[in-house]
Amino acid sequence: MSTRALELSIAWRYLRSRRGSRLLSFITVIAMGGVIVGVSALVVIMGVMNGLQTDLREKILVASPDIRVLNFGEDLRISDWRAIQGRVAAQRGVVAAAPFVLGEALANVPGRKYAGGVQVMGITPAGGKGPEVTPIRSKAVAGDFRFATRDGKRRGIVLGRLLADRFSATIGTPIRLAVAAGQEVSAITGSIIPRISEFEVTGIFETGMYEYDNQYVVVDLDAAQALVGLGDAVTGIEVRTTDRWSAPALALTLSDTLGFPYRTIDWQQQNSALFRALKLEKLGMAVILALITLVAAFNIVSTLTMVVRDKQREIGILKAMGLTAGAVRRIFLTQGVVIGVVGTGIGLAIGLGTGVALDRYHLIVLDPQIYFIDHLPVRTELLDILLIALTSLGVATLATVYPAAQAARLYPVEAIRSE
Repeated sequence: MSTRALELSIAWRYLRSRRGSRLLSFITVIAMGGVIVGVSALVVIMGVMNGLQTDLREKILVASPDIRVLNFGEDLRISDWRAIQGRVAAQRGVVAAAPFVLGEALANVPGRKYAGGVQVMGITPAGGKGPEVTPIRSKAVAGDFRFATRDGKRRGIVLGRLLADRFSATIGTPIRLAVAAGQEVSAITGSIIPRISEFEVTGIFETGMYEYDNQYVVVDLDAAQALVGLGDAVTGIEVRTTDRWSAPALALTLSDTLGFPYRTIDWQQQNSALFRALKLEKLGMAVILALITLVAAFNIVSTLTMVVRDKQREIGILKAMGLTAGAVRRIFLTQGVVIGVVGTGIGLAIGLGTGVALDRYHLIVLDPQIYFIDHLPVRTELLDILLIALTSLGVATLATVYPAAQAARLYPVEAIRSE
């Protein structure tokens, strides 16, 4: 038998329980269990963090453009928006630019007592010229975003699904919007007379984002301008870029190009509080992952140290028979590698299986009013799996260095006398 084969045979014998059993020893199972738990936890946690970031980002950007062009001031209106739209659309890196109107209103169904506040968004109808800035038009689950009513006018309104449920509204249901943005004052009471417009439900959308589905209504751009009293002005210009991740740099370029009184806000700034919370959460998860790695490493060190103490006499006999210190060191390094490989493989399988189950069967349900999403999403990426596997194997190998060196330093006579 070659020296290498002998080393592997001894390493495998030390991993097994005594009395010729083929089962693994209890301390070996504990060491592998630590690696399995650590790796599976890493896979699930990384998948959850990736899923949260991706899912929230995609849901937010359904109705939130890559960049918004606004002006300074409290009235938030751009009168010469056609010229600004042309300048923005001509900028390199811009795919599409379109005007939009944002406002707040009180909505109710005529003849019913219930009324609720909504966010009104005015956009150009579906089927217009040029590419769309946001994908919200593709989220219609009933009707469409053409805003065409039965009388041939564009008095249609599209509601979020949860909002439609609140109002018990379906296609064809009349909706009244009242905005307290008028300049007319009652001569009797001295209060502002609200501006009221009648609409008809022509569509229902569902984005999966609670805030949008429960608060937003979408109407034709002209109808929104009339409702909030902007005249021919708009709230701003929404922009779609070639690369969403380059939007912050492009926003700065647009701001410099347009100059005062115009300003730009990219999609990360529009949702800065949410993304800051995600970054903080990711930092906390990184600390937890580091602790899990340390626990797994100490587990392997303690396990192999116990093996060295338990097999001290046998090691002394082997060294007395001519086994070199390097061979003894490789025996224990091999044990660490086997523990790492088997533990990592099983941990990856458990972690991936748990991730698939969490994502497919929505095992963990979240309150969308708090978390914006209704279940815990999991998105596992190949790069993360490779990183976790390499880290686990590296930690398992490094963790054997000390006990292996300790075994290699044993003197045969002292080791034999130890018992």
